[in-house]
Amino acid sequence: MGTIKQRPVVAILVGGGPAPGINSVIGAATIRSILGGCDVIGIQDGFKWIMDGQTSKVKRLSIEDISRIHFSGGSCLGTARANPTQKVEHLDACLTSLNALGVTRLITIGGDDTAFSALKLEQRAAGRLQVVHVPKTIDNDLDLPHGIPTFGFQTARHIGVELVKSLMVDAETTSRWYFVVTMGRKAGHLALGIGKAAGATLTVIPEEFRQKPLRLKTLVDVLAGAFIKRLNAGRSDGVAVLAEGLVEILDQQDLDGLQDVERDQHGHVRLAEINFGFVLKRAVEKELRSFGIKTTIVEKNIGYELRCADPISFDMEYTRDLGYCAAQFLLEGGNAAMVSIQNGRFIPIPFGDILDPATGRTRVRMVDVESESYVIARRYMIRLAPDDFNQPQALVRLATTAGLAADDFRKRFEYLMGKDL
Repeated sequence: MGTIKQRPVVAILVGGGPAPGINSVIGAATIRSILGGCDVIGIQDGFKWIMDGQTSKVKRLSIEDISRIHFSGGSCLGTARANPTQKVEHLDACLTSLNALGVTRLITIGGDDTAFSALKLEQRAAGRLQVVHVPKTIDNDLDLPHGIPTFGFQTARHIGVELVKSLMVDAETTSRWYFVVTMGRKAGHLALGIGKAAGATLTVIPEEFRQKPLRLKTLVDVLAGAFIKRLNAGRSDGVAVLAEGLVEILDQQDLDGLQDVERDQHGHVRLAEINFGFVLKRAVEKELRSFGIKTTIVEKNIGYELRCADPISFDMEYTRDLGYCAAQFLLEGGNAAMVSIQNGRFIPIPFGDILDPATGRTRVRMVDVESESYVIARRYMIRLAPDDFNQPQALVRLATTAGLAADDFRKRFEYLMGKDL
């Protein structure tokens, strides 16, 4: 009698923060892998358990189990920020755990840190393990070609716009301002996407500042200047959308106690631990009081509300394509690449192409502030601009609103025109 050939085993794991569409990737990849003659297991909580040599936190996935999970937010496999790249022993433990489970093919789902972990794991495996990565983040900052979003971004933006839209109505109704801080550790895509689509009063992102580190005073003056300009137009309300990544470019001396803030396993400051909106609210209110202007500012963080939302149709369709392509790539013998869909076609991006030679880490895609799309966004914002200082009558009106002489207003705020791009 002949021996029964062992079916290949595909493992799927999710790293980093949640994003709408994770379950859809898991479902599509599972179905394609099983129909391609493989068994599929889900590894719970990213690299957390397998990097410690534990193999019990897994579950076998079947088509019946996952056929409808694409409608749901969250991750049926959980997720974690565990980082196996800190020690070679952790990478080896991952490989030992996967080998004990019979895994020869691995699909990772995550952002830039998970992509880097997948890259290092594949290198350490030295041909023993096929690895493919599916880019996931609501921040939209993985180095995909221009115009190709990371999955979860469109859903997060959609829900963020709905929240900001409600705050805009509340702001007008109650004559107050909202400072809305959105997720986006390194890049301002989500903040800009929400602010531009909703028509927020202004959006501030880290990419717009050419001089770094950024002093808190500069950011406060941008917001105070927008408030004065809005008040000069007869409105005492507004909504400013701010990317949380502004914290990372601020001069550290301006943020008391920042060094004591907890960091994750990848060394990133846990931005949620910093009440950035409150810091700005307090500083801007103090600045406005110096001009004799009283106002109510409410800080609001949005981010966790977006990450586990049910995906909108765009992300459901997009992620099913990504999951299918990841599985098909492995079935065809592919290895060491990140999945992308470009012009409707699957284009694998080799792991080597996603590394930044300068840092040795995965590249981050920033907002292109030279693009027409960003220029249009700025045109619709209410914030101080060169014309406010070049037109004498406009300058006098703004200065009067702030209780200053025109020359004093110029000295106080014109420096901002040279701070951004």
